[in-house]
Amino acid sequence: MQKIKYGLLPFVAACVLVAPSCGKKEEKEAEAPAPVQVTAVTQDTVRRIVAGDGALFPLDQQNVMPKVTAPVAKFHANRGDHVKTGQLLAELEHKDLTAQAAESKGALDQAESNLRSTQGASIPEAVVKAQTDLDAARQTMEAAKRLLDSREQLFKEGALPRRQVDEQQVNYVQANSAFLSAQEHLRALQAVSKDEQVKTAAAQVASAKSHLESMVAQVDYSEVRSPMNGVVADRPLYAGDLASTGIPLFVIMDISRVVARVNVPQAEATAVRIGQPAELNITGVDQPVQGKVTVVSPATDANTTTVQVWIQCDNPGEVLKPGAAVHAKIVVQIFKTTPVVPAAAILPGEEGGTAVLVISSDSVAHRRLVRLGVREGNKIQIESGVNPGEDVVIVGGLGVDDKQKVKIIDTTVKEAEDEVPDAEPDASKAGKDQKPGSNQKKDEAKPKAK
Repeated sequence: MQKIKYGLLPFVAACVLVAPSCGKKEEKEAEAPAPVQVTAVTQDTVRRIVAGDGALFPLDQQNVMPKVTAPVAKFHANRGDHVKTGQLLAELEHKDLTAQAAESKGALDQAESNLRSTQGASIPEAVVKAQTDLDAARQTMEAAKRLLDSREQLFKEGALPRRQVDEQQVNYVQANSAFLSAQEHLRALQAVSKDEQVKTAAAQVASAKSHLESMVAQVDYSEVRSPMNGVVADRPLYAGDLASTGIPLFVIMDISRVVARVNVPQAEATAVRIGQPAELNITGVDQPVQGKVTVVSPATDANTTTVQVWIQCDNPGEVLKPGAAVHAKIVVQIFKTTPVVPAAAILPGEEGGTAVLVISSDSVAHRRLVRLGVREGNKIQIESGVNPGEDVVIVGGLGVDDKQKVKIIDTTVKEAEDEVPDAEPDASKAGKDQKPGSNQKKDEAKPKAK
């Protein structure tokens, strides 16, 4: 038993000596600086961007509707065809309209003939007859007047009785009345009847002419023509189908330019102005398309609480198709040569707000509160708190306290180490030229790792 006890004493003493050294090693490991990666605060250009989603629309669009209801006789354009203003697109059946136009032409000819007859024949005959009647009435009145004067003279001389004078007096009054009536009839024909009859005949001519023009227009409407330059986007009917008024026969679009109608948040829409540049990312198009803001809606959509913005862009080759989904980025403000840091450098502040860890020359981290500005992608503008050229932590900042010692890890070292395997084949190639004995001696000269 005593031998066993004495044999344990050296082991216990060794443990007592090793224990303090183990504690110091753990303390050193606890106080080791935290590894971090840093980057310098740079000055760069940052854009304030307002984004929104929407769809593409044509620059202009018109629905071509027939003005008469008739079957389609023939189509001269199909979907996808490019058309010009006034180009014939389709023909409708118009045989009945042509017959009605011919009937209206006959009615116009009849009305014009009646007008000429009224102006050149009817009115002069009536006037001549009235003038003749007036002359006859005047002669009768004058004869009755002379006879009355003669009988009154003979009555005064006692040659005639009073009864014959009275009878002649009655005849004279009747002749005078007939004269006045004929005179008034002639005046009425000359002043009133002539104008009214001519006006009536002229009105009939005008009515017949308007009806003819209407029928000719109906015949012209049977030819459907394009109202604008563009491309046929839709043609729902086939030849023989009934084309009705109020239903589009063609849809013509002008897609030489397209308009992206996007909805932007109400809070950000106040910064959007007409003429600002924008970038459009369109579904199916690899490269972004540049455009400009042309319309900013003055009202907010009550359902979505967004404001609609129109962005117009060129469409060379008609690659952009109306209806495609689009994501727009509108550049509302540009900040040049402003301090920026990566988004990974932003940390939450101890008392709210945001902060960054600035590394001093002695590898000590200093937590600083910063005021953020505009963010574009991975770049964030710093309005105050840091200066260009200072190093800030971008990896490993969480858990690092203020004024704590850190160890900066240089990522370029890893890249250099990654290049070492590329040199291994050369080393192995060189080893083939060497003798096996020399390699063995070198290996024996190396210290053995414990």
